[in-house]
Amino acid sequence: MRILFGPILFLVLVILSSCKDKPDQKTSPLPMKKKAVVYQVFTRLFGNTQTTNKPWGTIEENGVGKFADFTPKALSEIKELGVTHIWYTGVPHHAVIQDYSDYGISNDDPDVVKGRAGSPYAVKDYYNVNPDLAVDPANRLEEFKELIQRSHTADLKVIIDIVPNHVARGYQGLTNPEGVQDFGAADDTSKEYYINNNFYYIPGQAFKVPEWQDGYLPLGGNENTLADSKFEENPAKWTGNGSRLAQPHFNDWYETVKINYGVRPDGTKDFEELPEEYRQKDYREHYKFWKDKKLPDSWHKFKDITQYWLNFGVDGFRFDMAEMVPVEFWSYLNSNIKMTKPDAFLLAEVYNPGLYRDYIQKGKMDYLYDKVELYDSIKHIMKGYGWTDHIPVVQRGMADIEHHMLHFLENHDEQRIASPDFVGNAELGKPAMVVSATISTSPTMIYFGQEVGEPAAEDAGFGKPTRTSIFDYIGVPHHQRWLNNKKYDGGQLSDEEKLLRDFYKRLLNFTINSEALMGQYQEIHFYNKDNTEGYDHRVLSYVRWTNNEKIIVLTNFDEYKSYSLELKIPEDVVAEWQLKDGKYLLKEELYGTLNTDMTIADGQGKIQLELAPLQSYIFKVDE
Repeated sequence: MRILFGPILFLVLVILSSCKDKPDQKTSPLPMKKKAVVYQVFTRLFGNTQTTNKPWGTIEENGVGKFADFTPKALSEIKELGVTHIWYTGVPHHAVIQDYSDYGISNDDPDVVKGRAGSPYAVKDYYNVNPDLAVDPANRLEEFKELIQRSHTADLKVIIDIVPNHVARGYQGLTNPEGVQDFGAADDTSKEYYINNNFYYIPGQAFKVPEWQDGYLPLGGNENTLADSKFEENPAKWTGNGSRLAQPHFNDWYETVKINYGVRPDGTKDFEELPEEYRQKDYREHYKFWKDKKLPDSWHKFKDITQYWLNFGVDGFRFDMAEMVPVEFWSYLNSNIKMTKPDAFLLAEVYNPGLYRDYIQKGKMDYLYDKVELYDSIKHIMKGYGWTDHIPVVQRGMADIEHHMLHFLENHDEQRIASPDFVGNAELGKPAMVVSATISTSPTMIYFGQEVGEPAAEDAGFGKPTRTSIFDYIGVPHHQRWLNNKKYDGGQLSDEEKLLRDFYKRLLNFTINSEALMGQYQEIHFYNKDNTEGYDHRVLSYVRWTNNEKIIVLTNFDEYKSYSLELKIPEDVVAEWQLKDGKYLLKEELYGTLNTDMTIADGQGKIQLELAPLQSYIFKVDE
């Protein structure tokens, strides 16, 4: 589902970006709020202090973190990093290999589980939480509720995953609220499709485990009585990624089954489509639209699940692979969520830019991943072959929805910046992070360990190096040095790691306190390419402002090259800022080590600067 810019499209966009006749680059300011910063943390890895890191290691060998590891001290440190929301990844009870039969939980079959710890996106029970995360698995729901309360005390909003497209093959709800049936419990399994079936079926055929490839064996070949290349499922169900084979391919999402939302096998819809004019209507009108409609059973099931967790104390959701579920369902679900909690934080994984506006405007998502546009562009620049010219083009194309496009440089699906397959050096993330965090009004997200340069070098088992494994029990070494045997004080970090975390802390705290970052934006990059000697495609500049705060951002993506520049502030910006000819003090907001002057003459601003490799400046105009 990941779409990358090809070289031809990239060239076309760069050519377009250099046209002199450009449309207005300004964005309209939002009603005065502050930026949001999301800290994604893989819950079972955060508090783990064991360093064995054996491939396919058991929970006893490699260790596991618990809800209890998020102590008031730990949460305070996360908050002080400049964080407003914490996304606890992997909380809903998903399929695991660990034996919890003493707690009434059925054992999961390694033939349909990825990794030993299991994928957080193969949910087994939506009304409970992963027993691995509890000190006392019998008390796991209460332990999670206590974590929510501690998070709120630390002034952090709580986000958890909802995975509407698919569930684990062995789904089994143990603590369903009264009146709630499991997915598939009432299905007519004689039919491939029926509107109120929760799954799609392959009548007359039993499920077969995939043929393993490239030497793969469940659990790395370690002994397990259930690892026999068999899994009882008759008739077979469609696999989570849409495979209609009774024996899915090894590369299919074979551990999951696809949810039926009333989309017939031929792709036609068995529900009323949302009228086009509802793009402009708010969630209340969307809620009213669906009130009298007959809807597929799966819609109601997921509405009930999200309402349960809202009532539990959760503040928002991250929706996995949202574009694989019809946009009308999102209109229904999100309007119901917002009727219960208007400020709920709703983040969705969507990778097709052609669908962005549908899922924001019709689906009522608050935020989508800005993966295919900004992230991919910045990654190319960091790796040395992309041009900063592309970034203003991306922002121009997103001008109408820029607030809704959440920015990140790492998450659980992406390579770590410090991994050799990305750039191999966390320092190269600094200019990228400045741009990602300050160029728009959208939220910023970082992934735990990013702030200390975690490279994800471990061969964990199912999960391989470059990405911190989401499938295995594993330690996260750089993060563990910050953890410092659960002192949460960075006591084992190297000097370089401490400085990197200090950079993130300075930057993120600036973003959540800056009024200008929720105001207007204008790129000054192309103006300086035309008018500033020595300015090129490895640097980037833009301005942000409100009536009360005016910010100039300049950053150098080059690892080796220094610049001596007389940066120019265009006449239209100076006029917009209502600055008269003369000198103005610029206060550097990131480190505060460089204050300089901006001279305005004949309506144009000029700033003489030395810019070191990978250096960024955030200047505030002192009027």
